[in-house]
Amino acid sequence: MTVTVRFAPSPTGNIHIGNARTALFNWLFAMKHKGRFIQRFDDTDLARSKQEYANAILYDLHWLGIYPDQTEYQSRRFDRYDAAVERLKAAGVLYPCYETPEELELRRKIRLSQKLPPVYGREALALTPDEVAAFEAEGRKPHWRFLLPNFADDPANPVRTELSWQDIVRGDETVDLASLSDPVLVREDGTYLYTLPSVVDDIEMGVTHVIRGDDHVTNTGVQIALFRALGAEPPTFGHHNLLTTVSGEGLSKRTGALSIASLRDDGIEPMAVASLAVLTGTSENIEAVGTMSELADRFDPAAVSKSAAKFDPAELLTLNHSLLHAMPFSEAQDRLAVLGVTGDKAEPLWLAVRGNIDKVQDAVTWWRIINEPLPEAPDLDDEDREYVRGAFDLLPEEPWDRSTWQQWTAAVKEATGRKGKQLFLPLRLAMTGRSSGPELAELLPLIGREEMLARRP
Repeated sequence: MTVTVRFAPSPTGNIHIGNARTALFNWLFAMKHKGRFIQRFDDTDLARSKQEYANAILYDLHWLGIYPDQTEYQSRRFDRYDAAVERLKAAGVLYPCYETPEELELRRKIRLSQKLPPVYGREALALTPDEVAAFEAEGRKPHWRFLLPNFADDPANPVRTELSWQDIVRGDETVDLASLSDPVLVREDGTYLYTLPSVVDDIEMGVTHVIRGDDHVTNTGVQIALFRALGAEPPTFGHHNLLTTVSGEGLSKRTGALSIASLRDDGIEPMAVASLAVLTGTSENIEAVGTMSELADRFDPAAVSKSAAKFDPAELLTLNHSLLHAMPFSEAQDRLAVLGVTGDKAEPLWLAVRGNIDKVQDAVTWWRIINEPLPEAPDLDDEDREYVRGAFDLLPEEPWDRSTWQQWTAAVKEATGRKGKQLFLPLRLAMTGRSSGPELAELLPLIGREEMLARRP
């Protein structure tokens, strides 16, 4: 058996880091088991689904390092769902209902007042042919419900029916089908809700493992029953905890909160996103993982907590910083070139500053510092200004290399008696206009003697 997973978002907006968590869990699981990853767009809602969002989701996945083996669109598979509907009708487990939303809400309130579970009472099963004809004469169109197998002989008298599965994330899970309403599979207008297309596709595409958010746990009981009604064994399920902000707020595609596109545009590295999305809410320490293969080695569905996974977006910058600190020039070169950091100085500049930046684009600031006059004079008091002027008179002749800084500061120390912060900070301010930053031994040769003399206060 080839392990086969799927990521099945609705293309109704940009995916966020919470969606990426589900995609990454599936991708890493497939990597660990040398399996297949299907990208499936659940786009049966034709009014809200847009190809531009599907394209953007594929772009986001590729940016993260996820490359689907297969891409499918549910909107192109209606004939399969139509056939499944006919099979379910023939088996007597898909039945028409004519209630309006207002009537259903009233029945729900009545059941609650009687201290009964607010589930659908299957009144439609008792409709006579005359009542059906009367509804249709009014112009009512039926919606179709799946008859859950939660009764002995009479569907009007459901009994406790436990449906259990071994969840690869949560362990033993059980749902009582008697506590659920028969789900609507087909709307009045003939369009499909999520459940039927999802199950039909999982069967036909050979999906072996369904890994998704724990907001689908209850749905799983219904879907397992539907798999079996269609003559198929259900896949293995895993339900991971959902990401929330530190304050406990959920994420939404509609608000654009922490969308992958916005994180990318902000200069966050894909492996920073992947590391945070995967490791938050697990027993693993949250740290920057350099490659997807390494992340796959550390990924264990059983290590995911059952409680909500609160994460701090500020951690992305910390992870980003760690990744850049270890990033070779070859990996950053093309991106730096787009930013204008090119030529002989580009690589030494990158090696000098990568440990002091949070994002690749931050290197541009230091590129300008070494190549352009400082925009304003450094903030030095009179004593430090005189000290720096004298120090600049001691600048060694070129050629310069990394050892030049030590030669220069040794001469300055001998001439002035200064040491430590009193020696170095005024020189740093004069050289860079900054009170902190990369090693000055690395920056000095990049600035060069002529430009250094031009910076003499």
